[in-house]
Amino acid sequence: MPGGRLTQQERQQIAVGLADSLPYAEIARRLDRPTSTITREVMRNGGPTGYRADLAHRATQQRTHRRTQAAPRGSQAPPQPYGRDAEAVHEYEETLTTVFMTSGLPKMMARVLGCLYTTDTGSLTASELAQRLQVSPASVSKAITFLESLDLVRRKRDERRRERYVVDDDLWYQSMIRSARANDQVVEAARQGVAILGPGTPAATRLENVARFLDFVSESITRAAEQGREVLYTRTETTSDGTAEPSSDHGPTAVSMAAEDSIS
Repeated sequence: MPGGRLTQQERQQIAVGLADSLPYAEIARRLDRPTSTITREVMRNGGPTGYRADLAHRATQQRTHRRTQAAPRGSQAPPQPYGRDAEAVHEYEETLTTVFMTSGLPKMMARVLGCLYTTDTGSLTASELAQRLQVSPASVSKAITFLESLDLVRRKRDERRRERYVVDDDLWYQSMIRSARANDQVVEAARQGVAILGPGTPAATRLENVARFLDFVSESITRAAEQGREVLYTRTETTSDGTAEPSSDHGPTAVSMAAEDSIS
């Protein structure tokens, strides 16, 4: 698997692949590159419809030049905890950001979320985020407001009364429940349309099918989220004989409580 930065010729091949509507995985296979490399390259340079090989190559050169100017010769990246490779951590953060972008998040929101998820504390202040991402506090504030509306981050005050932005396990559960509730609103609107358009008409039948489908999906999401919530709080502990056993450090969950109820 070749390493290093993409060449201008490789970027031209990416542009050709996008013009031919090839999936990222196929373009990556033809270039013998990881799919994540191609995905990140396209998403940070205009997306699949706006990607231009020459512009992408020039933008990469400019970013490299700016980083070189920002880091004087002889300077080193701050030491990483647990002996991590600083460059590998940075590359992974970009990969995670790209994944969030392909799932539908705007770029700045995806960057903030990726930054939070790659910290051991799972929380940062606005100034820490702005410094790490090299953006303005206003950009951070806007991104946090958007992510909060999706239940993907939450705020808390630390011992110094500073506001911190936090990602934790329960946020994924809350996000799934929010998604289910959003579906419920569509279901209600669709069924209102059935009454107005007349049961049995083509338009009403279409809306009724949508309502039944989303109703089923919402119920499944809610049930799965309740059952899967226990997974979020299960930690793997190593026993004395070297085997790994799951254990929960978050108290009783919906699954364990339901099991107790069924036994009693």
